[in-house]
Amino acid sequence: MAETGFAGLGFAGLGFVGLGNMGRPMAANIIATGASLLVNDRDAGAVAALVAQGAEDAGSLKALCARAETVFLSLPTPEVVLAVGREIASHPGMVARVVDLSTTGPKAEMDLAEVLAASGIALIDSPVSGGVAGAKKGTLALMAAGPSPHFERVEPLLLALGKVIRVANEPGKAQVMKLINNICSAASLAITSEAMVMGARAGLDADVMIEVLNAGSGRTSASTDKIPRFVLSRGFDFGFAIALSLKDIRLALEEAERLGCQMLVGNAVRTLFSITRAQLGPDADMTEIIRPLEAWAGTELRGKAAG
Repeated sequence: MAETGFAGLGFAGLGFVGLGNMGRPMAANIIATGASLLVNDRDAGAVAALVAQGAEDAGSLKALCARAETVFLSLPTPEVVLAVGREIASHPGMVARVVDLSTTGPKAEMDLAEVLAASGIALIDSPVSGGVAGAKKGTLALMAAGPSPHFERVEPLLLALGKVIRVANEPGKAQVMKLINNICSAASLAITSEAMVMGARAGLDADVMIEVLNAGSGRTSASTDKIPRFVLSRGFDFGFAIALSLKDIRLALEEAERLGCQMLVGNAVRTLFSITRAQLGPDADMTEIIRPLEAWAGTELRGKAAG
């Protein structure tokens, strides 16, 4: 594979594994820098879509490792991340570093670092926040942890995905920060959904409630984005499945327990998300947590955007 020529940095090869809702737009933003990118995913359609944007189909993970110095991962669960990490370590090829953009939790990330280190591969732990919209726009928040020489090597590419904040040197610490971010985000969606349903039951206009919240101290990411765009419209298409949301909440609560920290509100949030999954299925959008609340209250939250 020829050098990418990205900003004159002369990467020997870049690979991207995992082209789901988040991975595909992130890979596209790397391609948009002018970088050559090898891609790999079980979904042939996702691979074909990236090839149409200028990527090259690696054909297999082993073939990708044979040609890529830096490999990005964007995968759905800790188990999948570790399985792919072990496969990379078993035939490292020319891989010098792996940049994990997934949310795995700190234990799995430290396990991944150990697996890769046995084959001389460095790990940059860099989970992202900002959803599918942020991935498409290149406005994600990236929390990064990893050894300095390797971090500095990939930072220019990470900047193509959004704002990069280095939180530590040790892989796993960025995962802790991501879990903190996600439990706060989930909690804000849960309480804002509950409060909005209460208001609807009292006869308040949904759009007016959002206007008031966003002008006052009740303003959150839920009131500024998720609820007005994806709930009041009744689209429920934020793009993040309830099963993945629950996975992130579970990882946060497990880490809090390991650290000896109480998360009373966090456990309540898990209950609401669990009920939603049980009623609507694992592929329901996370913004659909409002549906059980509406059913219990006998009311529905609709804005002008819903028609």
